Amino acid sequence: MKVDCPNCKKAVEWSNTSVYRPFCSKQCQLIDLGEWANEEKAIACAANKDQEMTALPDIEDIEAMLAEQGDDFFQ
Repeated sequence: MKVDCPNCKKAVEWSNTSVYRPFCSKQCQLIDLGEWANEEKAIACAANKDQEMTALPDIEDIEAMLAEQGDDFFQ
């Protein structure tokens, strides 16, 4: 099966021999990664942009929740 490289649109064979699939090369793969890192790309969500963002828990709260878990939780 052939797919188009998401970056340059070159045809790429979707197989184990295409190590950068779906990209045609390491360069295209890194360009895409950079766009995600720079927040030029994002996954759309249904959240209303006018709504106030939910606060994330503090690291202390996370550590306290993890401390409450039994040893089998971490296996």
